[in-house]
Amino acid sequence: MKLDVAARGTLRDAGREARRLEEAGYDGIWAAETSHDPFLTVTLAAAATRKVDVGTGIAVAFARNPMSLATLGHDLQVLSEGRFILGLGSQVQAHIDRRFSMPWSKPAARMREMVDAVHAIWACWNEGRPLSFEGEFYRHTLMPPFFNPGPSPFGPPRVFLAGVGPKMIEVAGERADGFLCHGFTTASYLSASVLPALERGLARRNRTRSDIEVTAPGFIVTGRDEEELARSAAGVRRQLAFYGSTPAYRPVLEHHGWGDLQSELHELARQGRWDEMGNLIEPQVLEAFAVVGAPGAIAGLVAARYGDAADRINAYSPFEADDELWSEVRAGFHERTTSDRAR
Repeated sequence: MKLDVAARGTLRDAGREARRLEEAGYDGIWAAETSHDPFLTVTLAAAATRKVDVGTGIAVAFARNPMSLATLGHDLQVLSEGRFILGLGSQVQAHIDRRFSMPWSKPAARMREMVDAVHAIWACWNEGRPLSFEGEFYRHTLMPPFFNPGPSPFGPPRVFLAGVGPKMIEVAGERADGFLCHGFTTASYLSASVLPALERGLARRNRTRSDIEVTAPGFIVTGRDEEELARSAAGVRRQLAFYGSTPAYRPVLEHHGWGDLQSELHELARQGRWDEMGNLIEPQVLEAFAVVGAPGAIAGLVAARYGDAADRINAYSPFEADDELWSEVRAGFHERTTSDRAR
């Protein structure tokens, strides 16, 4: 299983930090769209590295259009010499309507068409096909030579899609090179709901599980002593509470019989009582979503939890741990990878 990590720090430090993460031995670096544009971070990371995958994890698809995504993807694929992954997610309606002021409708169908449109644009540039994409949501029929960047020597980037609901997960199975499990996913929900939906999508296009790379949820609670463990757990509780307050993620909690927790978290969020929400994440909830253990044990715990269900994990621990601690985590993954290859 590949071990990925989220990009951290400021834009000024992004290149230097990416180079450090590559030298540390991570397989992928993901930039999320939170308080910054992920494509800026990825650009700096791609320019500063030579081997590690770099990707958006995720960029909000519906805040953009297929042409802008195709252009960014093409340029970053060339800059990274074939290492770029265009990771896309839909976000929820409130953010698309009220934060981005963009249209929202039929999110699964819109995402399917967006991916198809992006691929049509790349086919125009890379293969010389006429641009004649006309769908329900997007229309691209004009590509004068002046605006055509020409073929990429590395081909088009890989496209990974994120999803929580079954319809969006099915779209990933149909159209994507990879699937990004949302962090708010338990192993039980993955087995019961996510993977069956992914298989349905794969079957519609006569694809198999080997045709798609699955990234497992990456919440990790770790530390070398009780103080570090408690600090890590507190950060993960806060993040889980934030996700749990969102109605779109309620089915995950309901799967475990914790639907009332979503209602409580949503009410606290509505009142702006963000600092109190993490206290509602009890130990059994934390352990369902996060892998909890000593640094050297994390790789084995991840393997036991996900088995062959995932190909990579995007490690997430929201407290600033030092390199020594994370070197122990990485060493466990590298040992398992070496052992697997030897077999």
